[in-house]
Amino acid sequence: MNEKHFILATAGHVDHGKSALVRALTGTDPDRLPEEKARGITIELGFAHLALASPEKPNEEQFSIGIVDVPGHEDFVKNMVAGVGSIDLALLVVAADDGWMPQTEEHLQILAYLGVGRAVVALTKSDLAKANCDVENAIRAKLDGSSFADATVVKTSVFSGFGLDELKAQLAREFSALPPPREIGKPRLFVDRAFSLRGVGSIVTGTLSGGKFKTGEEVIVQPQKIAARIRRIQTHNREVSEIGPGSRVALNIPDVPVAPRKGARGVRRGDVVTRENFGAPSFAIDVLLTRSVRLPARTKPLAHGAQARVHHGSSNAAARIFFYESDELSAGGSALAQLRFDAPVFAFAGDRFIVRDGSEQRTLAGGVMLDPDACLKNFRCPMQQEFLAARARASEDVNVFVQTQLARDGFSNRSALLLKSRFSADEINAAIARLDASGAAVMRGEIVANAKSWSGLMARAAAAIDAKHAAHPNRIGLELAQLRSALARDLPLPEIFDALVAELCKNGFARAHEAIKRVAHRPALPPQLQPAGAKIRAALSANPFDPPSRKELAPDAVSQQALRFLRDTQEILEISADVVLTSDAFLKMRQIVSDFIRAKGAASVSDLRQALKSSRRVVVPFLERLDRDGVTRRIGDKRVLASPSR
Repeated sequence: MNEKHFILATAGHVDHGKSALVRALTGTDPDRLPEEKARGITIELGFAHLALASPEKPNEEQFSIGIVDVPGHEDFVKNMVAGVGSIDLALLVVAADDGWMPQTEEHLQILAYLGVGRAVVALTKSDLAKANCDVENAIRAKLDGSSFADATVVKTSVFSGFGLDELKAQLAREFSALPPPREIGKPRLFVDRAFSLRGVGSIVTGTLSGGKFKTGEEVIVQPQKIAARIRRIQTHNREVSEIGPGSRVALNIPDVPVAPRKGARGVRRGDVVTRENFGAPSFAIDVLLTRSVRLPARTKPLAHGAQARVHHGSSNAAARIFFYESDELSAGGSALAQLRFDAPVFAFAGDRFIVRDGSEQRTLAGGVMLDPDACLKNFRCPMQQEFLAARARASEDVNVFVQTQLARDGFSNRSALLLKSRFSADEINAAIARLDASGAAVMRGEIVANAKSWSGLMARAAAAIDAKHAAHPNRIGLELAQLRSALARDLPLPEIFDALVAELCKNGFARAHEAIKRVAHRPALPPQLQPAGAKIRAALSANPFDPPSRKELAPDAVSQQALRFLRDTQEILEISADVVLTSDAFLKMRQIVSDFIRAKGAASVSDLRQALKSSRRVVVPFLERLDRDGVTRRIGDKRVLASPSR
């Protein structure tokens, strides 16, 4: 039996029967606190499990539904938001005897801000209302213009059981039409409960999104960056070795204590269990902020610099709001803004969030995160505004996110590009390939660059090399260390320099030891050194296999300068402190030695000296150089080839 996992969350006004409906559907009472039992209202999040057969393939496929039951009272909206951050479908509950109420409206706006695309409306207490049609028409009128305008309304009664089967059938139809939760290789468990059991240790529960967890896996608790290991995994009271997205999950992470209070070290509601390689939390996040058109007409504008509570995932953090272009945001409007938090928040680009007032009495706005690692220095920078505006127009388009990141930053390591985003590595790599094919981006190994930035860097590097050739025509080229230093401001990643040098060497440049030069560049001896250079060349050419000693070749300062020039340009090679050879002579001598040993099998210094018609003064250091180069190998007083193929 193929099993698909989804998350369903209730929503609606207090005392409209959300918990009773969950209990009737699943047999599980989601209200677990004594105070909830005593007061008859839901205060905290409750959880239940519902198994539904696929309407299209009832014998082959079923849906495993994790239900999150949320409080409806206005005093506990912050708890409600913590439960609906990662859901696939909403169950909007409206009582037939009350109709649409204030928290119904606020919950609907919250669901819309969070990007929940589908909902089913359960019209509860239908046996208590005389004019259900009128109530249903009123609900339809309220839903008009919202993302749930076409939501199915199902009349129900938990007392008689009326409509429950139809509600289950409609839920099954909705889940059948939904794509499975996305598996992008980036698991995040948004913790909504954390507690400890004797003999077991810390347990956290939450909704898993973005990827899979396995038992024994190393994880990290953000934003405190606490390392942990998963000992056990449960889903709906069943122990498993692996769990994927779209599931209600309990993780046993005994290495981490439960935080006794806010600010203390340990895990608590609002934390995120994830993998270590997804970046760090941030104090500032750039966002697109939206205020619902459904807010009351007299709603005050949201002011620049306003203090608020930002709900993201299961977290609730204090922040101030700063707008990019305006001083305020009115109902029905949208604006680019920066959220500056009092404490770090771990979030991804593309995540949705809710903004409520500082006293947690009103829901003010919602939005989508565009840059999870915003920089205060770039606030209101034209380039950053252009970057954010492009992302705001296409907040789910991976091509736009990759292109804007490269356009702003110029360069990125492929594995780090959009690491904190809701896109998979495959999606990001495919977008990079498309940009590369179009000429908008350049791929060089693990480095990805904006094409304009890459060509600019290449041009600046070439100009620096040419400047060195012009200023010092006698030098072989520009030292690599000097080139790196000259381009330091343009190299946000150390790997870029290696990719740059490799690219230069494919386009008219060449490395010469620790320097780089144009292939066409030929260093020339300065006029004052040319006579000494000619004398050294003549002496080396007269007897190339048995040249004069270094002291004889360069007895004074001028000839020593000329000798160094010939060495730096690789016209001659230093074999030892006393012996130098022309590069041509060295290659010919190496070939003679290789051929002689290949023919004889092994050779002594005396044998090779005779073959080379040279002196022991030259042959001994020459053979030691071949040993170091891996051409020959010494065995006793004989030399053999280090590799038979040489």
